[in-house]
Amino acid sequence: MKTIDELLSKGVAGKRVFVRADLNVPLDGTTITDDGRIRAVLPTVKALAEVGARVVVASHLGRPKGAPDPAFSLAPAAARLGELLGADVAFATDTVGESAQGVVAGLADGRVAVVENLRFNAGETSKDDAERGEFADRLAVLADVYVGDGFGAVHRKHASVYDLPGRLPHYAGYLIAGEVGVLKKLTDDVERPYVVALGGAKVSDKLAVIDQLLGRADRILIGGGMAYTFLKAKGYEVGASLLQEDQIPAVREYLERAEKTGVELVVPVDTLTGSAFPDLKTKAPANPTTVAADAVPADQMGLDIGPETRKLYASKLADAATVFWNGPMGVFEHPDYAEGTKAVAQALIDSPGFTVVGGGDSAAAVRTLGFDETAFGHISTGGGASLEYLEGKTLPGLAALED
Repeated sequence: MKTIDELLSKGVAGKRVFVRADLNVPLDGTTITDDGRIRAVLPTVKALAEVGARVVVASHLGRPKGAPDPAFSLAPAAARLGELLGADVAFATDTVGESAQGVVAGLADGRVAVVENLRFNAGETSKDDAERGEFADRLAVLADVYVGDGFGAVHRKHASVYDLPGRLPHYAGYLIAGEVGVLKKLTDDVERPYVVALGGAKVSDKLAVIDQLLGRADRILIGGGMAYTFLKAKGYEVGASLLQEDQIPAVREYLERAEKTGVELVVPVDTLTGSAFPDLKTKAPANPTTVAADAVPADQMGLDIGPETRKLYASKLADAATVFWNGPMGVFEHPDYAEGTKAVAQALIDSPGFTVVGGGDSAAAVRTLGFDETAFGHISTGGGASLEYLEGKTLPGLAALED
């Protein structure tokens, strides 16, 4: 995989460089609530602009249905990118049409433009190779060189991620090169003990990665909504907690495999419960109750790991040489159910080893709960991409950057 450093060594002054970024930031109306993904692409954009490239940044945002939708416009992201660069950023109001062509044609050396949400064109996400290819052909007209730097999208077989690199000289940006380097530390010659903390809502989202980790990790700590399927598989009462009944046989099999192979697969020993899901808008007090993990009342739902589990998980992380964390331990958006996620985040900070926060809600939790991002070894920009890499899958966006 050729990287941006090789591209820069060849000289790109005056060339149009298409940077496939991941500007899929959370919005409250038109206000960006977390600009982490925009900041992540800054090193690549700055490096190109500083040597005189004409930089065309493209991304998706949200899930529009193949047509323009103002709610998913990249205009706020373009404005924020300009603020962070300290320079005007031109914005095209379409993806490959008259506005995009005009904006790109008018770019001066060292200047940056953002084109509108790629998913406003149905060809971006089409499962039809020809339709996707046709859109990639139109995108290719806008550039001389391609730089892939949207790690959060590399697990998608989309036109701008998979098809476009094959139509232009292509390189990996700083973000993707860095992400791949970190993930190799989690899969090749891992320093041990290797501890993985997995949370989030659905166990079905994590089964494939657990399957792989049972042959790699020394300990796997389970939290979040998915923990209650594990607890149910052990025969515990979980009340009204989130439960995927159809996944219980697979979870039971993983518990058995872990015991046979000597992998510590650790589940909560206590949990914080509530009679209903907490109000995340008003943050009204939820008055949680702490109960043993095997005795959740029928009218209660588990919403965070309990205080004893926090201590247990911190002890399991204390001597780790390598840590991967993906998924919050509870409903961290509400203060009454944020302590479990805080405890795991703090345990990563206190750990002497190399710590990786695996993107998605985990990265959002780190920022929302006020932790210093530099205290972690690495915070990924792609939760889904990170998991699929650890599952051993071929990621289309990375495959397309290989020669």
